[in-house]
Amino acid sequence: MMPEIVRPPEMDLSISPTSSRSVTETVNGSHKFVIQGYSLAKGMGIGKHIASDNFTVGGYQWAVYFYPDGKNPEDNTAYVSVFIALASEGTDVRALFELTLVDQSGKGKHKVHSHFDRSLESGPYTLKYRGSMWGYKRFFRRVALETSDYLKDDCLKINCTVGVVVSLMDCPRLHSIQVPESDMGLHFGMLLEKQEGSDVIFDVAGEKFHAHKLVLAARSPVFKTMFYGGPNETLNEVVIADLEPKVFKAMLHFIYKDALDDDDPSVSSGSPEASVSDTLAAKLLAAADKYGLGRLRLMCESQLCKDISVNSVSSTLALADCFHAIELKAACLRFAAENLAAVMRSSGFEHLKENCPSLQSELLKIIAGCEEECSSGGKSRSVWAQLSDGGDSNGRRVRQRT
Repeated sequence: MMPEIVRPPEMDLSISPTSSRSVTETVNGSHKFVIQGYSLAKGMGIGKHIASDNFTVGGYQWAVYFYPDGKNPEDNTAYVSVFIALASEGTDVRALFELTLVDQSGKGKHKVHSHFDRSLESGPYTLKYRGSMWGYKRFFRRVALETSDYLKDDCLKINCTVGVVVSLMDCPRLHSIQVPESDMGLHFGMLLEKQEGSDVIFDVAGEKFHAHKLVLAARSPVFKTMFYGGPNETLNEVVIADLEPKVFKAMLHFIYKDALDDDDPSVSSGSPEASVSDTLAAKLLAAADKYGLGRLRLMCESQLCKDISVNSVSSTLALADCFHAIELKAACLRFAAENLAAVMRSSGFEHLKENCPSLQSELLKIIAGCEEECSSGGKSRSVWAQLSDGGDSNGRRVRQRT
């Protein structure tokens, strides 16, 4: 008898089709460039410009260049020129641009040059390398500009928008689960506010603060030494003599919540009349240094860095050096080197010379580095040349590039 042949059941060869989608879109970002002292910028020369600070869009850095005497020699200073430049390394960066000269009369009649919201015959503009620019040599006739509503109180305002073209692969997913942001800080914050299980009291200028030794020790090596293994292990009340109550309260808020108190505006900004050392950010920096709170130190450094100006850089530099704020110190040294003439005329610089000679030596090293970079072609203008220049009347940063 022949063996029976058992055939396997027919396989289902129909497979569900897959799909994907390529999405080409723009990553957009904007920058507001204010040019204060327009009349003083005139006469700097054809082809020479004032540059905005660099700003980042789509993973690349950009800058706005304003030519008060025009970029084109053939125009003989009859026009001002405005360009957007690629300020970081990049090859064939495709982007859309928009330049807006702001009407400061309130009538809203802005002068707009834009790639956005219109058809492009040859597609987005392509920038081939660092320093490539898009803009207008004849952006505005200078005589007309100086009698227009675009110029007010010797000030021009230019808004710039860059849209970097990117292509993304959109692969559909059948299921997704959203994970909420961490709420650990919220729970620890409630522990501080309700004082449940607190086992130590801090007396700060007569004001009492209840806290938890274990939490403090986990966050600060100084508190860990104080409460575990040291002579004060059984101490239940501690007197803090060198911090103000509001500073200690802000530090406790950070220890429990890993964030600064957003409800307290004095954490993020100081009074315009106050010196740098009197701001809460500066006092918190000192507390962070004392108690070994590295993240808090950097948060304070970041805040103080935002307020660096010609008038404040010397005192901020001294503060950074005193409390081991490495990032802030480096930013101050660089700023002072780039705005040397104006900084040297400030009152704070005299204090720096008399009380912090080592910082003066470090500043000279930074200047020497800038000079070396200049001689190798990395810069177009000597830092030493700033001795004959200066900052603006508001003490803010003014950088001229050619």
